[in-house]
Amino acid sequence: MSGQPPNALDEPNALDGPEPAEADLTEADLTEVDLTDPQTFLNRDPAPMWRRFREHSPVHWHPTEGLMPGFWVLSRYRDVMSVYRDNRAFTSEKGNVLTTLLQGGDSASGKMLAVTDGVRHREIRNLLLKAFAPRVLERVVAGVRRRTERLVRTAVERGGCDFAQDVAEHIPMATIADLLGVPESDRGYLLTLTKQALSAEEAGQSAQDSLVARNELLLYFAELAEERREEPTGDVVSVLATATVDGEPLTEEEIVFNCYSLILGGDETSRLSMICGMRELIEHPVQWKRLRGGDVTVDSAVEEVLRWVTPAMHFGRRAVVDTDIGGQRIRAGDIVTLWNSSANYDEEVFAAPEEFDLGRTPNKHVSFGYGPHFCLGAYLGRAEIHAMLTALRTFVAEAELTGPGRPIHSNFLHGYSSLPVSLTPATA
Repeated sequence: MSGQPPNALDEPNALDGPEPAEADLTEADLTEVDLTDPQTFLNRDPAPMWRRFREHSPVHWHPTEGLMPGFWVLSRYRDVMSVYRDNRAFTSEKGNVLTTLLQGGDSASGKMLAVTDGVRHREIRNLLLKAFAPRVLERVVAGVRRRTERLVRTAVERGGCDFAQDVAEHIPMATIADLLGVPESDRGYLLTLTKQALSAEEAGQSAQDSLVARNELLLYFAELAEERREEPTGDVVSVLATATVDGEPLTEEEIVFNCYSLILGGDETSRLSMICGMRELIEHPVQWKRLRGGDVTVDSAVEEVLRWVTPAMHFGRRAVVDTDIGGQRIRAGDIVTLWNSSANYDEEVFAAPEEFDLGRTPNKHVSFGYGPHFCLGAYLGRAEIHAMLTALRTFVAEAELTGPGRPIHSNFLHGYSSLPVSLTPATA
């Protein structure tokens, strides 16, 4: 890789002791880690890698190939939180994930909540908060519980399933589709488009496929918004299509981009957490026993699954003024990436972070982000994972992997697109 940092870094200190194993990277090795390459996260256990970043280069300059700009990598919890909190020195309007930041920006900037700041961000967020208030979501959460119980019971009766494809992917997508008012007949189509838009399921998917799927999603919601504007039904699309701010309706772009954001964001975190949560319960039988026996609460188990999995590995910002982070000078215009997957394992915040502990408390993970852009759907996402863990605890005595999981190929999302399991039913 090539490129130079915008300011000189401190001279590295040599590590004492023998040459570490490949997974236990030295400070010099960190300069060779390519965080733009999804394969980086599949070739090694990321926990030791992030520990080395936190210890030896917590505010790390990452060069890139060709004409793309380099970027800063923040791996410590306190640094990540400082940027999440500060929407004056750091903006989301140039993109909020590495891919769009490196490409120069996001076409939805200033229109989609996730990549809008300032007054307009507050106005759109306040509109959507009404639809995501816990009181409003009571009926939706009841539906989540029924749907999850039915899917898990069916899988148990069959003796096994692909937990990713037969159970997990049907819960959050159906829930967000309920909120948006998407007809049942369209939901399979939307799930397919969602996967293609992220290009995250398999290696080798083209950028063109992703772009086409994204445009198809936007077109779909433009048509649905037009229907709801004529005949509102109380769903989120109706709220956006009929809302006004200072007497002015939202633009069509604001409506469709925010529907697109909700369908993607509402699916990713809870779906991938459910899939990985199932895998971790199988691989940590003591924790599974604690959950089944009631030695830990489902509430605390939900938070540990979210911390451990960290389905959205990073988010990004662009500096708008010169500032300092961890002793490094960040220049206006620099790209700064916030690695949740490292912050959630920071020894300064979490005791024994590399232990999967369903009873962990406190558990102040950043899997939903923090600050002005804290995930709108956090309450709903927690409710979905809670429903899944409750159903497993109720209906499953034992679970085993019956084949290798298929990991997602992404430098943004962490999880599996396939996870075959066998399920032994619990006795009455």
